[in-house]
Amino acid sequence: MLPARNRAQHAARLEQALTSAIAAAAEQAAARNPDIAGGQAGFYLEFDIGKEQRALLDKLEDKRGKDHIELVAVRPAEADPETRLSATVFVPEAKRELYLKKVEDYRTQETPTGKPKNQPLVASLEDVRLAHARSLFTDDIQLFPAAGQQAWWEVWLRTGGRPILEHAANILDIVLREHVVRFPEREVVLVLATPNQIGMIVANTDAIAELRLARDTPSVFLAMDPAEQRDWSDELTDRLEVPDADAPSVCILDSGSTRIHPLIEPVLDAGDQQSWNGVWPVEDTSPTWRGHGTKMSGLALYGDLTNPLVSADPISLSHALETVKILPDQGGNDPDLYGYITAEAISRAEIQAPERSRVFCLAVTSAGDHWRGRPSSWSAALDELAYGEGEVQRIVAVSAGNVNALYPAAEYLDQNDAAPIESPAQAWNVLTVGAVTEKCTITGATFAGWSPLAAVGDLSPLSRTSVPWQHEWPIKPDVVFEGGNYGVNPANGDSDHLDDLTLLTTNNRLQAGYFNVIADTSAATALASRMAAQVLADRTELWPETVRGLIVHSADWTPAMRGHLPVNPKQNHKRVLLRRYGYGVPDLARAIRSQNNDVTLVIENSMQPFFLDGSTIKTRDMIFHDLPWPVETLEGLGEEQVELRVTLSYFIEPNPGERGWTKRHRYASHGLRFAVKRPEEDVDTFRGRINAAAREEEDGAYGGGQDDGWVLGPRLRDRGSLHSDVWEGTAADLANRHGIAVYPTGGWWREKKRLERYDREVRYALILTLRAQTTIDLYTEIANAIGVDVEVETA
Repeated sequence: MLPARNRAQHAARLEQALTSAIAAAAEQAAARNPDIAGGQAGFYLEFDIGKEQRALLDKLEDKRGKDHIELVAVRPAEADPETRLSATVFVPEAKRELYLKKVEDYRTQETPTGKPKNQPLVASLEDVRLAHARSLFTDDIQLFPAAGQQAWWEVWLRTGGRPILEHAANILDIVLREHVVRFPEREVVLVLATPNQIGMIVANTDAIAELRLARDTPSVFLAMDPAEQRDWSDELTDRLEVPDADAPSVCILDSGSTRIHPLIEPVLDAGDQQSWNGVWPVEDTSPTWRGHGTKMSGLALYGDLTNPLVSADPISLSHALETVKILPDQGGNDPDLYGYITAEAISRAEIQAPERSRVFCLAVTSAGDHWRGRPSSWSAALDELAYGEGEVQRIVAVSAGNVNALYPAAEYLDQNDAAPIESPAQAWNVLTVGAVTEKCTITGATFAGWSPLAAVGDLSPLSRTSVPWQHEWPIKPDVVFEGGNYGVNPANGDSDHLDDLTLLTTNNRLQAGYFNVIADTSAATALASRMAAQVLADRTELWPETVRGLIVHSADWTPAMRGHLPVNPKQNHKRVLLRRYGYGVPDLARAIRSQNNDVTLVIENSMQPFFLDGSTIKTRDMIFHDLPWPVETLEGLGEEQVELRVTLSYFIEPNPGERGWTKRHRYASHGLRFAVKRPEEDVDTFRGRINAAAREEEDGAYGGGQDDGWVLGPRLRDRGSLHSDVWEGTAADLANRHGIAVYPTGGWWREKKRLERYDREVRYALILTLRAQTTIDLYTEIANAIGVDVEVETA
C-alpha cells in the first residue's frame, strides 16, 4: 500500500488527467458531425498500466445498469512498450464521472480492512487520456498508416456497430467489403480508409472496438515452408466444388502449366494440356519463364488465392482450365510466326473440345513500333481469329503489356502515359486489359515506413496505356483489373517489388513451394479471363461480342481515376482518362445481374450493313429499337437524376496493311454506331439525323453533335469496335428518349467492291442500363413489359 502522501499525489495526478480527458471529450462531443454521429453518446479513454498488472484490466469495465463501460482494446504502450500496456475503454455519457469517483474514493475512503477503496485498480493506473484511432490500433504501431495514406483496415466492431459504421462510411465515402466475419461479441469488416477517416468514425460513433491492418497478404503464405503450404493447399482442395463437364473454360496461351498442382489438377484434364508444337513438353518447367503459365492458371481459376485460402466457405468453380504452350522452354519464337502460333494454339484447343465454350487468355506481348496504334500482323491475326469469318467468333483477353522497368515514384503516370500498349493488344476485337490496384497494405516490419507507389484505385505502376496513340485508333485498354502495386523506399524515393502488394497464386515447382506471386498486366489479364468465363457460365448462350460488351458495360472509373479530372473537364482530359484506364474496373455482379433500380437490357441482333445497288455499294440496314421504359413512372419522377448507359459491341473483319488510315484504305470492314432519340424528335427527324451523322463520319467528320447529357459523346466513344457512353439527365427527359438506333458506317466492305463482301451480315450486342436513385421498382415494371420491339429499315 502506498504511503498516504504518495497515495494523495497519485490520486491528484489521475484526477487531473481524467479531468483533462473528460473536458477534451466534451469538446469532441460538441464538435460531432450530426450526419456521421451514431450509436450511444460517449467517448473512448486510454489508460496506461504496468504489464505486471494485466490481470486487473477487467476492473476497468463496469457492466452495471444499461450503460456499460466496455474494455475494447489492449496493446503495448507506445511510449514504453516493454513495461507498460495501454488499455482503451468506451465510456457512455451516463458514466462519464465514474473513474473520477473511483479515484476520489481511493483518495478519501478505506475498506473495512483499512485499505484504500478501489486500490487494486487505481494504484495500478499510471496515466489516462482521451483515446483516438491510434489508441484502438492493436498491430505493431510502426505499421500505423501515415496521415492521408489509404489502407485496408480490419475493423472490429462492438455489438450493434455494423449499421452505424455503414452509415458513417457512406457519408465519408469509405469503401467497405461486403464479407463479414462474425464472433460472439465482435463483427470484423474490411474498410479502405485513411487514418483521418477512421478517426472521424471514432470521434463521432461508438461502433469500433479495435483496429488492425488487413494482414491477409501474399507474404504471409510465402513465409511458410513447402510442407505448410501444402497443408493450406490441401485444406482448400477439400472445400473445392469442381464445375460440370460441360462448363466453359479459360484457355491459357503461355508457358504451359503444372497440372499435378493440387489446385489445378481437378479442373485441367490431361487431354486439355497441349502445346502448339507437338514435340514440346506441355508442362511449365522452363526456368526462362519462371512458372508464368502456372501463375496465370491459378489466378484464372481462383483469383487472388489469399482470399479463398483464409476463407472457410466452399469454393465453387464455375469453369475449367485449358492450357496450350506457346513459349519454348529455351529461346524465343520467331516474331514473324506470332500470329501463326496463336492461331495454331487456338485451333488445338478447339479440336480437342469442339463443343466447349471458352475464353482465350494471352498475356504474352511484343515490343514494336505500334505507338500510333496501327495494326501489326499479330494483332490483325487476333482480330481475324475473334471475327472467325463471321461464323465462329471468339473472345480473347490480351494484356496491354508492362513498362520495361521500375522508375522513381515521382515519375508515376508520366512513365505510363509515355509507354504505349504493346502488340498484339492494339487488336480491335479483343478485350485489352490494363492493370489497376487496390493493394496498399505493407505488413512486413522490414518495410516499415515504406508507402505504396500508386494510390488505391489508380493505375498499377507498370501498366501501359494508349495515351501516345493517334486519336483515330481504338480506345485501349478496354478495362483494368487488379495488377498489384509497388513500394516506395522513403530513403531515396525509388520503387521496388514487395510481396505484400502482389497477388498470390499457384507455383510451378512444388518442391520449392505451392504458392507464388504475380503482378502487373499478366495478373490483370488472368482475372479478366476469369470474369469472362464466369459470365459465360452464368449464361452459356451469350455471344463473345456480348461477353466482351458486358464486361466493359459493367466497368466504372474509381474515385482515384476521376480525381485526375478537373472540375469542368474538357474533351482532352476525358481522352487521357479513357486511354489510360479504358472504361475502368468491371464488376461481376453488375455484369450478370440487374438490381431493382439498376436495370440492364441485353440485345443480340444481326444486320446487313451494305448491299450492291447496280454498280454502287450503299447502306442497307439501320435497326431501330423501341425501348420499354416505364414512361409514366419516369415522368412522375420529374427532375430526379437518372443515368442511361449504352454499350455497343461487335467484331470487324480486318484488312491489315501499311497504307495508312484514309478513306480509301480502311483497316475495318465496317463500323457500327448507336444514337438515342432526343425528346423533341419524331421518328423521321431521328432517322434523318442518323443518316446525316453516317455521311459526315464517312467524310472524315464525327457528326451528330455532342447531344447534351453524354459523358463522352461520339467524338470520343466512336473508335474501334466497342463503344460505351453514359447519358445523364432527368427522369422526365429520359421518358421521351425511348428509341435507339444502330446503324453502319463505311469500311473496306463498302469501298472495295472487287472483294465482294458487301452482302455479308454482322452481329452486334447492344447493352443498356437504366439507373435511378429511387425506391420505385423499375426492374419489375420493365420485366413485365412485352419486350424490346425491333424494326429493321432497309434502304
